[in-house]
Amino acid sequence: MILLSILAMTTVVFLSRYLFLEPKLPLKLNPTFQRILSYSSPAVLTAIWAPIVFVHDDKLALSFHNPYLIAAVLAAAVAWKTKNVIATTVLSMGCFFALNAIL
Repeated sequence: MILLSILAMTTVVFLSRYLFLEPKLPLKLNPTFQRILSYSSPAVLTAIWAPIVFVHDDKLALSFHNPYLIAAVLAAAVAWKTKNVIATTVLSMGCFFALNAIL
């Protein structure tokens, strides 16, 4: 039963990707739907990082003792100013590890 479930999920994922990525298929999305889909990646990423940054021990953690929050604020500022992914990643991770060692 588990193997059948895995194969079914694999088939669904493959077909959903194949329909949109195969250039020979006549399936084209209209501009409105493409614009709507452009918001899905930021929405999913926000759903992943927001609980990590803002919630600890099932409580809202908005303090200077939260290294996740401080590193996230730094990452947002560096990304906004430099628009450089590597600089943002290195600086925010360095800040996070330093704060984690200190706090």
